[in-house]
Amino acid sequence: MTGEGSPISAATVPAPPAAATPAACCVPLAAPTLEPEEAEATAALFKALGDSHRVRIVNQLANSPEPVCACDFNPSLGLAQPTVSHHLSKLVKAGLLDREQRGVWAYYSLNRDAVLRLAAVVDLQGGSK
Repeated sequence: MTGEGSPISAATVPAPPAAATPAACCVPLAAPTLEPEEAEATAALFKALGDSHRVRIVNQLANSPEPVCACDFNPSLGLAQPTVSHHLSKLVKAGLLDREQRGVWAYYSLNRDAVLRLAAVVDLQGGSK
């Protein structure tokens, strides 16, 4: 409840604009060529996933049918709340996660469009064997 007696509503904080996130700007690694900007965006996406705790967060969200409260990551990762928040923030800024504010708690889910783009980035079917 707020100080006025009205309930706090759930609000979804949208991910950054699609064109501003690494997940939105990547082209498949098997593309004939990568422009410098495309390579930078792809590297930023991999950097966001370049920490084992962040990979575990993505894994936990991929296996959850519902958004997960930030507080639920602390015990599963064995990390303090500020560290978990840091990792979640990096994944949101990369466009991989969506954040929904429910009262004082933040809930996270995978951004499905970003997951599809990530799958396309690592699809090496067209690459040399």
